[in-house]
Amino acid sequence: MTGDKLQMLIAMFAYMTLVVLIGLYYAKRANESSENFFIGGRTIGPWVTALSAEASDMSGWLLMGLPGVAYWFGLSDAIWTAIGLALGTYINWLFVAKRLRSYSAISGDSITIPDFLSNRFKEKKKVIMTISALFILVFFTVYASSCFVTVGKLFNAIFGINYQLMMILGAVFVLFYVIIGGFLAESASDFMQSLVMIFALVVILSVGIFSAGGVSNIVSNIRQIPGFFEFFGIATPLVEDGVQKLSQAGQPLFSQAGSYGFLSVISTLSWGLGYFGMPHVLLRFMAIRKLDELDKSRRIATTWCVISLVAAVAIGLVGRTLYPNALLTRSDAESIFVLMGSNLLPPLIAGIVMSGILAATISSSDSYLLIATSAVSKNIYHGIIRKKASDKEVMIVSRITLLLIAIVGIIIALDEGSVIFKIVSFAWAGFGATFGPIILFSLFWKRTTQSGAIAGMISGGSMVFIWNYLIKPLGGVFDIYELLPAFVISCVVIVVVSLLSEKPSQEIIDEFERAKAYKLEA
Repeated sequence: MTGDKLQMLIAMFAYMTLVVLIGLYYAKRANESSENFFIGGRTIGPWVTALSAEASDMSGWLLMGLPGVAYWFGLSDAIWTAIGLALGTYINWLFVAKRLRSYSAISGDSITIPDFLSNRFKEKKKVIMTISALFILVFFTVYASSCFVTVGKLFNAIFGINYQLMMILGAVFVLFYVIIGGFLAESASDFMQSLVMIFALVVILSVGIFSAGGVSNIVSNIRQIPGFFEFFGIATPLVEDGVQKLSQAGQPLFSQAGSYGFLSVISTLSWGLGYFGMPHVLLRFMAIRKLDELDKSRRIATTWCVISLVAAVAIGLVGRTLYPNALLTRSDAESIFVLMGSNLLPPLIAGIVMSGILAATISSSDSYLLIATSAVSKNIYHGIIRKKASDKEVMIVSRITLLLIAIVGIIIALDEGSVIFKIVSFAWAGFGATFGPIILFSLFWKRTTQSGAIAGMISGGSMVFIWNYLIKPLGGVFDIYELLPAFVISCVVIVVVSLLSEKPSQEIIDEFERAKAYKLEA
């Protein structure tokens, strides 16, 4: 290993050591009770709430997946995704955050999303709790695997270390960290990691623009690629066996620009719908200490989100100017951030910036593992299988579940050719369609019934699989992001089934009205 690489490794190791120390600091409090372990005892402040939510949400795809899309396809697909996510972030904080914080406290002091949905409808047989817990388990395991892929790609791209080895070591590190610190450690480190992430994005973008000769030179270069710098067109790399062809002069070849019409725009903007169903974001709303602090959190979160998304897209465009023929597959394109950081920055600074990817990965995977674990241990084991289980017993089951989920995530991530953006988009659609509609209807429509909730969750979650694997391959008008049709179908099913089923009990209606007026009491 060269001296430059060693300096980078030292900086990254120092960062990971700091993360472990945060976990150890919170270990005692986290292990006092399952409530502290899973939701931090509702003691999180506005800055930590906002930035930990965004850090856990964005994950490694923000620094690798999204720049990779921009590098490969150009502006349109990446920027419309970013716009949808920014709008979704703001609307979610504006409308959902306060109502969910108040309703979850009133409705049985719920500490997980399955808890809240079950308590909201006063379940006795815990059907909603079981269904929601199982969907969370499936989609968060997929999500966690995308984070493991990110770690493997990062160390493989920088140091040439075996992908599978580093992917597994990364998973082990995250697993150890979550086990010792729980939600409090996760939220505190996510706050720190959100700062590292935005620092890394801004530094790489600034240095990249300077190295490429300024904005005007970058725009001039990428305009020469058909469809690359258009909002309603898309670049089409000319590939053979998945590898982009080069001209005799060594320049990457592109086919004629593709069309990016109204349907494509709406499909991509629908990424924003996913926020209403993201358990790791919704959990932050439930964990904040005071209701009136959510306004401050909303402003912080939205600002962070917009700056980070714009920087990530721009890095992909700048990278295509600086290194036009360096990354010739869709999977390799996701390493543009790593390539720019390694080549343009002094080794020690590069190591700190590369820690931004580790920050994004750790901040997300710890959230995913923790919430998936709570779904099994708290909701299924304690809520259904063994209701008299002690808190200590629940904690033991939690740690066993963590290990099993991590193992499955590692198996999914073994393929070195995995595309982070594709894995994340599927899991995002799954959560958005399964939980987004029922969260909105539960919070804002008192006529929603238990039957409507069950039907909506099953139809939304199932349609993500059906659309992605059976309908989308038909192409044409069906080639849209599976979240959009699945979300719409879930909404329709909730309304129809709720209207056809018996009205909610007076107890449920009264609780709904108390939650609605809770802000006056807070």
